[in-house]
Amino acid sequence: MASALENFVNSVVYIIRSSNYSNFPIGAFEDLATHLLDSTEILSKNWNILDNVLETLDVQQHSLGVLYVLLAKFNSLQNSNADVEVLLKSVKDFIQQCNTYQVRLAAHAFYELCHQYTNVMVGQPRCILGLTTLSAAIDKIRTSETQLTPIHADLCQLSLKSKCFRVAMKYLDVDITTISTGAETRGQSQTDMTNHDAKYFLLYYYYGGMIYTAMKNYERALYFFEVCIATPAMAMSYIMLEAYKKFILVSLILHGKIQPIPKYASQVISRFMKPIAQVYHNLAVAYATTSSEEVRNCISKYSETFVRDNNMGLAKQVATSLYKKNIQRLTKTFLTLSLTDVASRVQLPSADVAEKYIFNMIKSGEIYAKIDQRDGMVVFKDDPEKYNSNKMFLNIQEDMENVMSLVKQINKMEEDIVLNPIYIKKAVGNADDDLASQNAKSFAGDPID
Repeated sequence: MASALENFVNSVVYIIRSSNYSNFPIGAFEDLATHLLDSTEILSKNWNILDNVLETLDVQQHSLGVLYVLLAKFNSLQNSNADVEVLLKSVKDFIQQCNTYQVRLAAHAFYELCHQYTNVMVGQPRCILGLTTLSAAIDKIRTSETQLTPIHADLCQLSLKSKCFRVAMKYLDVDITTISTGAETRGQSQTDMTNHDAKYFLLYYYYGGMIYTAMKNYERALYFFEVCIATPAMAMSYIMLEAYKKFILVSLILHGKIQPIPKYASQVISRFMKPIAQVYHNLAVAYATTSSEEVRNCISKYSETFVRDNNMGLAKQVATSLYKKNIQRLTKTFLTLSLTDVASRVQLPSADVAEKYIFNMIKSGEIYAKIDQRDGMVVFKDDPEKYNSNKMFLNIQEDMENVMSLVKQINKMEEDIVLNPIYIKKAVGNADDDLASQNAKSFAGDPID
């Protein structure tokens, strides 16, 4: 074994042996995590004997060492003839057995290992097997259920690839209150880590919006896309641009118009995104005419763009949603209407198609009506909900509890911000600047005796 690798193994093993003594320094593990940052190049150069290093180290006791060895094996994967299946299994076993305290000291390296694992797993025919591994990695590294980590984006990406959303939904349905960026890793550039983790923050909300869209939970999808595009930014991100396109389509499906962007969003949207996404705005203009023919013509005209952006399916759902909204408009005007008249007024091809639309809308609670198949008539009804049932009372009570819980979270976050030393320093500094400015103006305005 090369001398450099011997030093690597000895430095890892020595810390564990020394930890059994009472005079063991408290910050030794932190120092080891910082020291191992410089070992990546050494490990990558000796990729052909990394398996020997893994045999020397114990996953539970030497988690920091094993973490960097596995990361080096991924980095040298193209140059080596390593068995990918064996490597993926090694990562799975490591995530399940590793020491939580140790890997949190090298959080950014742990995140990078999960990113590399995801990149390889996405190309595997049974990529669905990686969902439980990434789920275990999130549970291992996060400090609370409401904390967002860069691994969340990997889990969502693998969920989309495998078309299995059940595992990801457990994390997507949780409202995020804190973000882990790997800043606890010492010895790395804070700016580089922030830029790197911003990518996975955007990807989490972009992929999450796609998952909710696939599940037809458009309200939640719209929220995720909105967070993605409203994230403060000095330059346009390709992820934000793609989220903006889907934001427009989902807005049309859910509300029939483009929802306003939050005022705190970056000016990048109006300057760059809107001109680039002009095709989608043209679709919104066609949608506003309430003419299904106009919408179909617009989709046909820009079909190449929608296909290139992988948004043709969503564009077709926009056309479908217009049929439904036009049917809903009929319920406000007519009490009874024949299926043939419905098909004619909403520009559907036949009465049978109109009947299918109405039936599905009745089933989903979008309208209240009754179909008389014998006469081919539709009787539109009012909403039967009188808001006086026990079920409605429980729903209102549950909503009130959720609101109160949200208020407590906001108050807690506000308290943390106010007591944050960085915030206090900036606030006091701004106050001193304002006071100095006022004194200067007062001094300049005093008359000369």
